[in-house]
Amino acid sequence: MQITLNGEPYELDQPLSVDDLLARLDLDPRRVAIEYNLSIIRRPVWPQTIVQEGDRLEIVNFVGGG
Repeated sequence: MQITLNGEPYELDQPLSVDDLLARLDLDPRRVAIEYNLSIIRRPVWPQTIVQEGDRLEIVNFVGGG
């Protein structure tokens, strides 16, 4: 199945929760914000939010530094 991830096509084998997608992408969930189908979704709903065919996600990864 195909989704759009940060403006690019991305292929998934099966539907995944947002939490599982972050794990697959090796992203620290404490350091990201997610827009799912044009709406910002809050961390408590990530485990129940299932990414399906055609969904659009924008993931912003916050980076520290100085």
